[in-house]
Amino acid sequence: VQLQASGGGLVQAGGSLRLTCAAASGRTFSSYTLGWFCQAPGKEREFVATIGWSSSSIYYADSVKGRFTISRDDAKNTVYLQMNSLKPEDTAVYYCAAKSGSASVTLASYAYWGQGTLVTVSS
Repeated sequence: VQLQASGGGLVQAGGSLRLTCAAASGRTFSSYTLGWFCQAPGKEREFVATIGWSSSSIYYADSVKGRFTISRDDAKNTVYLQMNSLKPEDTAVYYCAAKSGSASVTLASYAYWGQGTLVTVSS
């Protein structure tokens, strides 16, 4: 699966962004679990959100619950991350990832990764 993330940018605190990750995987896209992870400067990559096949399971990091929403459109081979009420601490490079099997918060379980898109939230 080849993944291409986009939608990052500079936004003021309290603002919103929608990240998009398009996959070139053909007819098997709907069977993948998809996830978003982020990596802030000087920090390790960490889990943000995941959505299982057919949106069967959805999990969020505690830090984004109630502010971020993950969704998928299997007809378009695309996964989204709607980011609202953004905070300066959300500043990071955001990566989309895909895996076979059930939804997971574990970074190491994801086999396929996109190139990342930078989100910068100014105070």
